[in-house]
Amino acid sequence: MPITIYNTLSRKKEPLRPLEEGHVKLYVCGITSYDYCHIGHARSALVFDMVVRYLRHRGYKVTFVRNFTDIDDKIINRANEQGIDSASLALRFINEFYTDMDALGTLRPDIEPKATEHIEEMIALISELIDKGMAYPANGDVYFRVEQFENYGRLSGRGLEDMQAGARVEVNDRKQHPMDFVLWKGAKPGEPKWPSPWGDGRPGWHIECSAMSRKYLGDTFDIHGGGKDLVFPHHENEIAQSCGATGKPFAKMWMHHGFVTIKDEKMSKSLGNFLTIRDVLKQYEPEVLRLFIFSTQYRNPLDFTETALQDAVNGLARMYECLAGVDALPEGASTGESILTDQDRQDLASLTERFHRAMDNDFNTAQALAHLFDTVKSLNKLLRSLPEPPATEDVALLKHTAATFRELAGVLGLVQQDPTDVVARNRARVLADIDLSEETINELINKRNQARAAKDWATSDAVRDQLLAHRIVLKDSPEGTTWEVKK
Repeated sequence: MPITIYNTLSRKKEPLRPLEEGHVKLYVCGITSYDYCHIGHARSALVFDMVVRYLRHRGYKVTFVRNFTDIDDKIINRANEQGIDSASLALRFINEFYTDMDALGTLRPDIEPKATEHIEEMIALISELIDKGMAYPANGDVYFRVEQFENYGRLSGRGLEDMQAGARVEVNDRKQHPMDFVLWKGAKPGEPKWPSPWGDGRPGWHIECSAMSRKYLGDTFDIHGGGKDLVFPHHENEIAQSCGATGKPFAKMWMHHGFVTIKDEKMSKSLGNFLTIRDVLKQYEPEVLRLFIFSTQYRNPLDFTETALQDAVNGLARMYECLAGVDALPEGASTGESILTDQDRQDLASLTERFHRAMDNDFNTAQALAHLFDTVKSLNKLLRSLPEPPATEDVALLKHTAATFRELAGVLGLVQQDPTDVVARNRARVLADIDLSEETINELINKRNQARAAKDWATSDAVRDQLLAHRIVLKDSPEGTTWEVKK
């Protein structure tokens, strides 16, 4: 079964068929480096980190390019506010971005071009567009002629007339058409500038990605990615520029992830409702944030709530506790008979196939995680059922499944730490939050179990209430009694 991806351009899922067999070329729009990154940026980074990891897991070579916009009105305005030059501000927040990405454990792209280091390529591309009549100089600026590009609006599904009617277009008598967009901005006093055939100035936002993707991936490449907010105008304009200059298709497939919302409102700096990555990581482990983000398929909106984050905390703990339980099984075990049924073996053996089937379907991480948690449930059931000592073949199968689990979860950047260490840290953290030792808790649970066996319900209830007073909640099952701390 091939990997299928929802292509924003065609509005349907399509099989991935790279231009070069076995080699996927991916370009993703990166940050504008003028502030700390928020959770929306984390989603973008983690989504494409997952895409790259999965493609490589499936045997593809991937060339991953993600740019930095390090010259822009926002950067210039923020630098002026702080009384520093824009290059220093941009570099500072590029470095802050790396700090956040390293904390999240994302893979570095193969190529990370900066806009200011590719002015020459942008000028060359703009010159091509002018020569072909697709662009025109106007008093130091250069604009793209949208009416000259026949398919303008195809990506966003908007007609040019509809766009013009619905847009609040800035009045600019230099433009030949209200929807024409700037490729080169003539220099203004106090702003960074570079020489060009049309006078000193700086590039417009859209031209940089067309020039940089062309340099590193060619005129046509496989996948272009970003957030849904980039569909129009940024990606629409990239297509117009690139196809207008080369006469060739630009990106074969377009991937756009959904927004992160807070109370169903898009998280953004302009709305002032954003949470920075580092603020969230002060409260939650990076893998918790990953589990939260991947609990929803990438194209859907993702609502940020404390409840959802706590669910991710608990889910990740279940994964680690299960793997720690398997790791603790004795290597030698015994030659006794296996307790695993044919259904048990089938459930464990099918994990990889089920995980791949979910991920092959437009990187459905929510479904892939469901298969991982089903396996946790199966492993935990078997761990509780194993005799003492367990059969050697059962131990071998459980350990093999745990290794497969870790490999697949690693595609999502999960369970990358030693399970035994993580469980010990989590348990120590929990015990530090209450005023009972683990030894005392276990003694009280044993006392209650003895009381229940003797049908001494008064003592059993008294012990339960005693533990509850310390926020210890007991859970009884056929396999025994477990406990957790009530929030």
